Amino acid sequence: MISSPEIEDETGRVFLPEAGLPAVELKGSVFTLTVVRIQSPELDAVETQLKECLAQGPRFFENAPVVVDLEPLKGKDKRPDLLKLITLLQTLRLIPVGVRNACPDHRMEAVKEGIAIMQGGAIQDLPPGGRVENNAVKVENDPQMQIQRGRTRVIRRTIRSGQQVYAAGGDLIVLAPVNAGAEVVADGHIHVYAPLRGRALAGVMGDAQARIFCQCMEAELVAVAGHYQIYEEGVPSDLHRNPVQVYLEEERLNVVPLGASEH
Repeated sequence: MISSPEIEDETGRVFLPEAGLPAVELKGSVFTLTVVRIQSPELDAVETQLKECLAQGPRFFENAPVVVDLEPLKGKDKRPDLLKLITLLQTLRLIPVGVRNACPDHRMEAVKEGIAIMQGGAIQDLPPGGRVENNAVKVENDPQMQIQRGRTRVIRRTIRSGQQVYAAGGDLIVLAPVNAGAEVVADGHIHVYAPLRGRALAGVMGDAQARIFCQCMEAELVAVAGHYQIYEEGVPSDLHRNPVQVYLEEERLNVVPLGASEH
């Protein structure tokens, strides 16, 4: 067996040449996916109502990966044409990456199209600023995250655009800025003692008692237990760069100045 030669630099550190490194690694990770629940086989109705949902946050949903959930149509005689549904989503600038709760025929079609068959995953409703639900389609949040028990996680460094920090089974405390394009996620509460310019999602496994506390509100999106608010045009002036808290009350998301009285 011929071993790869080692390279030593001026500090004495030893490296293997690039040819000796693995070409690929498989790792688990955490992603927040949007689920589109199809509640009607009529694609015209799906298209109309989905456009209404997407209009509330067009830039947020642009080129977003989505999972198609067909569970509401289980046991019904009429089902949508899956290939036409996939084309419809692509036309609306969504990227279907998975299908779940599909019948055997739809699963076979999905595999032929290179789309994953998804299993499990908790669902929380994800409408901007309230509940968006109608007869044909429902847009939801589905964090594909494993439930774990853990302690409070404390982050002392800036969370940069494209990065995500997740506190599984506990709260998340961030002592540095969360930049635009970054995401902080927790099963419990989120505390940000610095500017929050990215996205914050608390209670992602369905804890409606979770809250977000922010010292300087400049967020792109805030969410609790799947109910969320998008700020595409910026945070309102009465909240902008001020301390706020975010909480659910009777399934309504409230974003209020920190210290303000609750209803």
